[in-house]
Amino acid sequence: MNNLTWVGSEKDFVDERDVRWINRVAVGRFGGNSSAGQTKNEDGCVIWQNEDWELAAILDAHKSAESAELVIQTLGQHKEKMVEILDMKGPPRFKRLEMKLLEIFQSEQFLNECRCAMGETACLIVVRKANYVWWFSVGDCLVYLFHSELIALNQFQLNQRQFFEWIGQVNTFEQAVPCYTSGTREMRKGNNLIFLTTDGLVECPGEPFLDPSDLVAVLNEKELDKGISQLLMEIERQNVRDSTTIIAWNVEVEKEGSIPSDYLG
Repeated sequence: MNNLTWVGSEKDFVDERDVRWINRVAVGRFGGNSSAGQTKNEDGCVIWQNEDWELAAILDAHKSAESAELVIQTLGQHKEKMVEILDMKGPPRFKRLEMKLLEIFQSEQFLNECRCAMGETACLIVVRKANYVWWFSVGDCLVYLFHSELIALNQFQLNQRQFFEWIGQVNTFEQAVPCYTSGTREMRKGNNLIFLTTDGLVECPGEPFLDPSDLVAVLNEKELDKGISQLLMEIERQNVRDSTTIIAWNVEVEKEGSIPSDYLG
């Protein structure tokens, strides 16, 4: 199976941890503890992949899961065109993909549907192709790139969380100037771990994983799916209420990354 589409209103995973492989991508879900007051899951995720690339999206809605359902449904409706862009030969066409997403999210049909939704969602879309990773972020979901050279320099996170951006009833794409962030990063030679998560992981009571180095410590010790399981077990033990969705995968890069011109080796 190469693809996954899920929203918490279908299956909430409250008091239940689920970690599985979708081909080479690992996904972990935990709906929160009912003992802490959790009754529903408003997260969602999308995974698409082929031989040359992976696309992952995570969503964290509030008030209801309707906005997450709407974004996921809309991405599915435009999947053929987006995959066509990702499958293009030559260098990755990330800018073309960004323009397509802006076209989708600013269309009158989508804006009308958002006005009718109950609540709003954060949305993070991440694509890896060749030795590059690209992201499109609205709101406060997180994406990290873990590599030994970057870790040594205390560099972990790709995007910066934004606490007043959403898609849905309150919608950044309704503004005169839509607010979102996007970026592209060259990956380093060797093993790179791309790690996406909703904020339940970092806002857990006791904040055991607020510092990215604590994530690295768990993920480096075990196989990826077992590491994700341990993360979810720990936040469950801390009696987290908020749901957490994680998507992660390793990419082995053969090409040497950029180095400074005065590097002595």
